[in-house]
Amino acid sequence: MSTTAESGEQSTGASSGESDGEANGEANGEAAERFTERFTDEKRVTWAELYFDLVFVFAITQVSGLLHHHHDWTGVVRALVVFVPVYWCWVGTTVQANIRDVDTPRDRIGILAVGLAGLFMALAVPGAYEGRGVLLGAGYWAARVVLLVLLIRVPGVWRGPYGVGVLVSGPLLLVGGLLPDGPRLVLWALAALCDLSGPVLFRNRLARVAYNPSHMPERFALFLLVALGESIVGIGATAAGARLDAAELVAVASAFTISCGLWWQYFVYAADAMRHAVTVADSRRDVIRRVFQYGHLALVAGVIAVAVGFGETVADPRRALGAGSVALLYGGCGLYLLTFGYTRWMMFRAVSTTRIVAALVVLGLAPVMVRLPAIAVLVTLAVLLVALNVVEHVRVERAAARSAGVAPVAPVAPVAAATVAAPVTEAAPAAPVAPAE
Repeated sequence: MSTTAESGEQSTGASSGESDGEANGEANGEAAERFTERFTDEKRVTWAELYFDLVFVFAITQVSGLLHHHHDWTGVVRALVVFVPVYWCWVGTTVQANIRDVDTPRDRIGILAVGLAGLFMALAVPGAYEGRGVLLGAGYWAARVVLLVLLIRVPGVWRGPYGVGVLVSGPLLLVGGLLPDGPRLVLWALAALCDLSGPVLFRNRLARVAYNPSHMPERFALFLLVALGESIVGIGATAAGARLDAAELVAVASAFTISCGLWWQYFVYAADAMRHAVTVADSRRDVIRRVFQYGHLALVAGVIAVAVGFGETVADPRRALGAGSVALLYGGCGLYLLTFGYTRWMMFRAVSTTRIVAALVVLGLAPVMVRLPAIAVLVTLAVLLVALNVVEHVRVERAAARSAGVAPVAPVAPVAAATVAAPVTEAAPAAPVAPAE
């Protein structure tokens, strides 16, 4: 039942009804009707879920710290292998909260118990490849057992992703924690692959589950917001101990503009499109798996990489960065933008040209940035993201104007970084338009 979707589409696509698949017919069989709640009203995120998310604020900080200390390619792989079970623990809790009413004493206690297991995992992250591997594995296994118990009344729950977590990936993580570094990494990577492949292997069973189309996009958007919060921590925690001269203040402003640009891409242009896609999809199961579960894994990973890169650049904006720091900053941003190309295609079978081009420009500039001062690296990336958001805004406005039969208003020249920080009002078009870009 644990299903993941892929994130990120342009808000134009969302508000502009991309009518690819408005046959919103979910074939929920009689068995699903017996154990899955039918949603007639918009499902709200519960306070227990929001409190649960606070654990993962800390967990993402811990993963960022692990990557900060080892940000070569091996360090990236090791951090990703540790992050997947942390993320999948959150995904499993979110999916079971989506398909059931969890605003009950039993379910609140269950969610908080998973939160405690997640806290143990977060505490284990810095020493996951040293003496805390068993704690990481035990915490994950405990979380998966609690989730399975919460869903124990669901027929056949063992024969699905939740069963995989208890019977396969959980034991692999625990046993891996007992092994030396090399075999541990291999076993943990295998556990991560087992979890991530679960929604694909059991997709036929998951087709019987009725997913709420409003709750899922909101939950994954909140998780991405938690990751973006880590980018603010990456800026502020580093700058707090600096002299804060003119160069350092410019570096802080540039890094914040980059963070704003990443936020703008998702919450102005993508969030509504994702909600639209999952609402009208013929198969919500597939949208949730591809766009939310898998797509948001890449989005959050990209944001974490950028956040760690901020810590390297804001600390000393005058020195040249090494290849590792530039790869985190530009590689993370490139991954973030490319993921929107993937999610847009999965949702609407449309190409996100501007974001893909912007991602290729960012990745292409990375080798040039290695020898430049950190402040130049930050300013360049900030300018690129501002330019991308301006281009997307113009495209959205023109598409809306064409749909309403009104000639588009000539765009006003933006004012540098302020364009990112100042909100742009995007009124929904009078008639549906194809998702811009």
